[in-house]
Amino acid sequence: MADDGEVTHEPRACDAALARAFTFLGKRWNGVILGVLMEGPSTFSELRRGVGGISDSVLSDRLAELAAAGLVLRSVEEGPPVSVAYELTPAGRALLPSLNALTSWARENLPA
Repeated sequence: MADDGEVTHEPRACDAALARAFTFLGKRWNGVILGVLMEGPSTFSELRRGVGGISDSVLSDRLAELAAAGLVLRSVEEGPPVSVAYELTPAGRALLPSLNALTSWARENLPA
């Protein structure tokens, strides 16, 4: 209570870690790319088809961000032809229960 008898409340705030998670995963395409990779390793072209509507440059940028965050691993197999695949790291796979829960929630609560 304030000195003048007025009731004061602490401002409510989202947990900082949750805010960071939504800032990162809520960035356009990041969550969708992770959703495609939930099904297993994918090439760049498989990801582009799986995500749909994303440009090559944006996909490349998002994959670099996800790799820098430690969620996606990029592996190159020397050719010919050279093959590049992307897959979830252990940290990325640790997101699977949360992504599956969000998927179920969306199916039940968000209109198509």
